[in-house]
This record gives sequence, C-alpha cells and structure tokens, in this order.
Amino acid sequence: MADARQGRAGVLAGTGHLVRLALRRERGIAPWWILLIVALALALVSYVNRAMGTYELKLTYVELATRNVFLRALGGGLIEPRLEVIATWRSGGFLYVASALAALMSVVRHTRREEDEGRAELVRSGMVSRHAPLTAALLVAGGISLAGGVLTGAVLVGLGFEPVGTVAYGAAITVAGWVFGAVAAVAAQLARSARTATAISLAALGAAYVMRYAGDATGQYWLKALSPIGWSHLVRAYQDERWWLLGVSVLVSVVLYAVAYRLLGRRDLGEGLLPERLGRESAPELRGPISLAWRLHRALLAKWAAGVVCFAAAGAGLSPLAQDLLSRPSLVVQSITSLLGVSDTSTALGAYSWYLILIIAYAVALYPVLMTLRLRSEETSGRAETVQSTPITRLRWAAGHLVVTGLGTAGLMAVAGLVFGALYSLLVGDLARDLPRFLAGALSAVPAAWCVGAVCALAYGLLPRASVAISWIVWLLTAGLGKVVSPLYGLWHGTPLEPFHYIPNPMLGTPFDLRPALILTALTALLVGGALAALRRRDFG
Repeated sequence: MADARQGRAGVLAGTGHLVRLALRRERGIAPWWILLIVALALALVSYVNRAMGTYELKLTYVELATRNVFLRALGGGLIEPRLEVIATWRSGGFLYVASALAALMSVVRHTRREEDEGRAELVRSGMVSRHAPLTAALLVAGGISLAGGVLTGAVLVGLGFEPVGTVAYGAAITVAGWVFGAVAAVAAQLARSARTATAISLAALGAAYVMRYAGDATGQYWLKALSPIGWSHLVRAYQDERWWLLGVSVLVSVVLYAVAYRLLGRRDLGEGLLPERLGRESAPELRGPISLAWRLHRALLAKWAAGVVCFAAAGAGLSPLAQDLLSRPSLVVQSITSLLGVSDTSTALGAYSWYLILIIAYAVALYPVLMTLRLRSEETSGRAETVQSTPITRLRWAAGHLVVTGLGTAGLMAVAGLVFGALYSLLVGDLARDLPRFLAGALSAVPAAWCVGAVCALAYGLLPRASVAISWIVWLLTAGLGKVVSPLYGLWHGTPLEPFHYIPNPMLGTPFDLRPALILTALTALLVGGALAALRRRDFG
C-alpha cells in the first residue's frame, strides 16, 4: 500500500508547485475570461427585461425567433416566453464558446508553449514528473471553467432565477470548458508547436459550433447531438434539465484526458507526434520585409478570408427571410426600424443588412490586433533579431508587417462586401445598384479597423511587455462599446469611444460622407508613426 502511494506521488511529483505557478501566471488572464462570461449573462438578462418587459412582448419574440431560421439557429433549441429561458437561450451559445476558448487557450499556454520557449525543460530538471505539467494545466483550465459556471450561477440565483435550472446552466458552461480543455491537451501532444496545437483546438471548436448551428438551422438534430457545444445546449436549463448530458460531456473529457496522457508517454519533450512538414532549402522570393511578412501571414489570412466568406454568405442568404419579417408590421419591426434610423420599411432591409456587415467589421478588427501581437511574438522568440542580422533594419521589419496587415485587413473587408453584396443582389436586390453600395460600405469600415490595430502597434512600441494585455483590452472595448453589442445594455447607437461609431450606414440613402474615413486614416498614420518612433528608441528583445 505504501509503495502504491509512493508510486502515485512519483507520477504527479511537483504538480502542486506547477499549479501555483500556473495560477500566478493566469492572474492577469483568467479573471477577464470569467468576467466576460458573467457580464454577458447579466447583459442578456438586462436586455430581455428592458426590451421585452411584458409577457406579450416575450411571446411575440418567441414567435419571431421560432419562424426565423437565423435567430433559431443562433440561440439553439426550443424557446419559451419566460425571462430565464429567453436570456439563457440568447446568451448560452456564446457563454459555452467563451468557456471552451478560455480552457483550451490555458491548456496550450501551460503545456506546448512552455515546451516551445524552453521553460518546460528547465522545470523538468527539478523534482517534477513527466505528467505534472499536463496535470497542472488541466487542473487550472478546469478551475477557470468551473469558476465561470459557478459565478454565473450564483449571480443568476441572486437575481431570483430558479436554483435547479441555474445549476444546470452553470454546469453546462463548465463542462463545455472541460471538453475543449481535453481537446487542447490531445492537440498539445500531437502538434510540435503551440501555434499548431491552438489551430487544431480552434478548428475542433469551430467545427463543433458549426455542427450545432447547422443542426438547429436545418432541423437535422443529429448534427447537434454530435457536437460537444450541442451537448451543453441539449441540457435545456430552466426547461426539463437533461442531467445525463452533463455526464456525456464529463465522460468524453475523461476519455480525452486518458488519450492525452497516453500520447504524452509516446513522445519526446519538445516534439510532437504529427510529422512536421519540411520546408524548402531556399526561398528566392523573400527579397525584403514585405515579402517576408506576407510569407508569415498568408496562411492565417487565407483562414480569415474563408471565415469571412462563410459568414457573409450566411448573412446574405437570410435576406429573403429578413425581407419577409420587415414587411409585416409589428412592435418588433417598429423597434428595428427605430434602431436603424429609418422611417419606413422600404429602406429597412438594406439598413438591417449593413448591421451584418458591421458585425463582420468588428470581427475583422481583431485581425490587425493579432498581427500586431505577432510582432511581439517574433521579438520574444528571437526570430526578429535573426532577421535583423541581415540588411533589414528594425523599422523596415516592423513596417513590412504593418503594411501587410493593413492590406490584409482591407482585403478581408473587400471580400465581405463582395460576397454579401453579390448574394444579396441575386436574392432580393439589384446587382448594379446594391453590389457597389455594399462593397463601398464594407471598405468604409477599413480605417476604423486600421485605427484599432494602430493603437495596438503603439502599445507594442511603447510598452512591449504589457502590449498583449493592452491589445486584447482595446479590441474587447471596441467590440463591447460598439453598435452591435452596446444595445444589450441600453446604448442603442454605440458610443463615441470606439472608431466604428463614426462610420455612417451607407444603406440609408443619404450622401456618402468620406470625412470620417479620412480622419480615421490620418489618426492611424499618426499612431503608426508614433509606434515606429518608439520602437526605434527602445531596447529590443
């Protein structure tokens, strides 16, 4: 018995120390994820109370959501005219995804990234077992998901929500994180780098969400039953509480944990089980900083473009349904036209469609943020210093990345405008009239996205160590204070604190105003100039 206890202790030796180390490193990251989950739950409750204060309004919304494929698929599952059901129906899918994202990023950060940066080898030189880093990462990631679920449940119970349904809802949030933390643990054993492990995990999460969405949109619910995100939806909190589906998520998590540990025993430290593709011996096309930056960014840009095409096509494909909805007078239609700033339904469809383009624009604003963070990653990894041992100077290296980032951002919005405008025109509009309008409108949002990236570039130039946190905060504030999210807490037209606030809706029939785009472009140039000047003067590395 004593030998068995000693054997188990040896397998997990050092786990407690690594858990404390991981928690110390997560103190600036995990609280924001947890706050995001809780705040989103509260925002949706507040929105439902404010916009659907009576039973009649709730019933009207339920009938609307049941008929509209887009809304039905976005929420997922059946909906009832009750506050708790509508609020969790509207927010549940995003809370499950946020919990999953927080967990998978944490697992990759404390496993594969530690190996990439050489810290894992240093840690393993002490009294630390082979399984301790993975165990610590899973415990911390699982704790983050648990904290998100428990705090959300506690807040909702404090608001007077029914306790049993709230426990089911909080548990559904928690197990979504556990499943994808386990997925990330497996990906960390398969991939040779943190970037590849993250890509595999995000691809699995994206596939799960698409399957869940497709199942609800088409009525093929077997697709939803195959999705880990769908399992959380199928728990049906505040309705009939299918507790056994929580057990399915836990069981799948345990199986994936076992697979991850088994794979861990089959690979060397710093290596992955998937074969690494060998590169070419030479790259004659790499003639300068712009071609180098393009080579580094093109794969991710292609993935972003594919995502933009899918979302734009899905949004434009709903145009006939939106047209039918807006043609029927109701309180909901009146609130929509009031929000859009139109006096009749003749221009409401185009104005409504512009909001879908704006959603894409807020998402695309994340692209220059990530590309700016790539500068910091290249610097800390030492690759940037190697590049600068050639005739490429520090400023030319950074400027090459920023040029490619700016062109890529513009390209993504052009793709969004072309795809959305073409499909919209074919379904409900006129190609010669509407395609140029949607393309011009999408491109008018580019300077605002540039401005977000420029702020992040300035943070990288001035405060490199804090630039990652600052960049994420800048994008989250931009999206949270913007025209799409701010109506959830009463700011129906956004706030002047974010750049997209100044982009006019090109579908209202008013003359197009170039001044906001020109001012934002000039501001972007000033911020980028300041970023390059700061980068030139500070120490590198």
